[in-house]
Amino acid sequence: MNTSTVLLILLSVLIASGLSYFQYFYKAKSSSKTTKLLAFLRFISVFGILLLLINPIIIRSSFETIKTPLPIVVDNSASITDLKAAATAKVVYEKLISNSDLKQKFDVQSYCFDSEFQSADEFNFKGKETKIDLVATNLKSIYKNRTFPTVLITDGNQTSGSDYVFSFDSNNKVYPIVVGDTTTYLDLKINTINVNKYAFHKNKFPAEVFLQYAGSKSVSAKFTISQGNETFISQSITFSPNKKSEIVNVLLPANKTGVQLYTAKITSSETEKNTYNNSKKFAVEVLDQKSEIAIISTVNHPDLGAIKRSIETNVQRKVTIFKPNQINAIGNYNVLILYQPTAEFKSVFELNKNFKINSFIITGNKTDFNFLNQYQSDFEFKMSSQKEDYLANFNTNFNLFAIDNLGFENFPPLENPFGTITTKPTVSVLLNSSIRNVSINAPLLAYSENLGKRSAYLFGENIWKWRAESFVSKKSFDEFDVFIDKTIQFLASNDSRKSLIVNHERFYNSGESIEITAQYFNKNYELDEKARLTIAVTNIKTKKIKKYDLLKATSNFKVNLDGLTSGSYSFTLKELNSNSSYLNTFEIIDFDIEKQFVNPDLSKLNQLASQTKGVVYVPNQVDDLIKNLLENPNYKAVEKAIIKKTPLIDWFWLLLLISITLASEWFIRKYNGLL
Repeated sequence: MNTSTVLLILLSVLIASGLSYFQYFYKAKSSSKTTKLLAFLRFISVFGILLLLINPIIIRSSFETIKTPLPIVVDNSASITDLKAAATAKVVYEKLISNSDLKQKFDVQSYCFDSEFQSADEFNFKGKETKIDLVATNLKSIYKNRTFPTVLITDGNQTSGSDYVFSFDSNNKVYPIVVGDTTTYLDLKINTINVNKYAFHKNKFPAEVFLQYAGSKSVSAKFTISQGNETFISQSITFSPNKKSEIVNVLLPANKTGVQLYTAKITSSETEKNTYNNSKKFAVEVLDQKSEIAIISTVNHPDLGAIKRSIETNVQRKVTIFKPNQINAIGNYNVLILYQPTAEFKSVFELNKNFKINSFIITGNKTDFNFLNQYQSDFEFKMSSQKEDYLANFNTNFNLFAIDNLGFENFPPLENPFGTITTKPTVSVLLNSSIRNVSINAPLLAYSENLGKRSAYLFGENIWKWRAESFVSKKSFDEFDVFIDKTIQFLASNDSRKSLIVNHERFYNSGESIEITAQYFNKNYELDEKARLTIAVTNIKTKKIKKYDLLKATSNFKVNLDGLTSGSYSFTLKELNSNSSYLNTFEIIDFDIEKQFVNPDLSKLNQLASQTKGVVYVPNQVDDLIKNLLENPNYKAVEKAIIKKTPLIDWFWLLLLISITLASEWFIRKYNGLL
């Protein structure tokens, strides 16, 4: 307390004493015990009230000992079981977690990881994936800006995620405990198969296969790719201690349409400990048609290349760029992209009156809007010669097709002449315009569907900047390319809009999350959030049926089909109120990535330990690890002073005391007839 507060308290004592004396002793003829008690109660009441008015701050100090965190993280993936190391991992964990000296020095916490990272003290070693990089990111978040060691009980075999060696903070030591037999066994393995999801009927499609060998002698192996009883590829591969890998590039025929399942296999005369990783299945969907898209432009612009590359990431699309006077066989194309049309496009528009090909019109500073007013009826343009930058605002009520907000509000502005764009009733707007973050109630990207003809409009050039910005923020073009592909998909189909739209893959790997999403639209083509969607999944071979309800998500309904084994499935998705239904099939390919390993990845764990200045241990060296941690002088407990300041007015007991003294004084005076 400062000096002024102390002086005020002393003054309060004098005032309270003076009032008590004046009330009960001044000019009093006698002083009984009752008078003294009443004077004391009056003193307490007045002094308490004055204290509340002064409201001094009461400071209380306490001390807390903060120990260094010691996360013990256990690999809970199925590969631990496959390497027959589950029991060992549990023994090592129990020895660490129960050590009283470690508990005295450290704040010991236990976690596990597989496809997710979580706090745990029991482990089943059934995880379908191993993401060791999750350990690094989560520990950084939990123990932010702190120095601590990490004990990692694992085989080091990562199946997905980024490289964990460089994910951990190099200032915090990691002590891997390697579980599993580190003895090197001869092993042939199909590591990775790179193949497109789609191929076209009667064409050949490429496949790239990465083969891997572990062993100390030269081995001759046979590599095949087959489908059923038919073998397409058969060739001999030689490995040696100096040649541990091989890349095989082949072309496979797409002779049948639909989802085609292939098996890649490598065999030898040698005995292997693990033969599960000698074969791997992969699937390709063979399509019998391809969309042809024509981009027509009179100007050279970076947008043209960006749009072409974006569209052609979907192998079903082929894009050709023309000038208006170069395109003759317009009927051969499924979609026309008309880039900044002018009067030179007159022949294209006239031809398209007969063919009625869906079009995507993109405007910009070179566009002739008077010409556009004559050849389309979805918008009316009154534009000036002044240029303007337009930012995008995502319309959450857009329901022509399912689309996510890619962060359009953060994309660079598009450039277009300033003016007024009047929208007709047949138009659905996905992106609205704003100028310097002020909405102008005008479309930026819109779609229309009228009498079976579909159109899309983008009012602004420099969409190539959007694709570049998407890559900068997401480290990939994928999200933007999917957004463009959905526009092309909308335009490439002339089918009338369906009320039930379902999204799913045609094939999945076993162990993957099998998620199916759906949207149901009412008769006004509004997203019906009260729809009741169910799905019945049938195993084509066993005829066993499983039924699920779809749950409402942000902009759709979704279901996760957990627990399905490998095989072919058909499914029927229904909306119960309208009885609308959707039927299709998918394939689950037999592939367990956790069974691909013969040994722990000791070299990778050594890299991790070296990167973080830690040490790799094996299970019988746990005592050495405990000794290292206990003797390390860098990990000391810190005593932290906690100072708590409490205003006196927050003291409930003081208020209660004042109330009791006032009440007691009144009752005593009343009882003694002094009132």
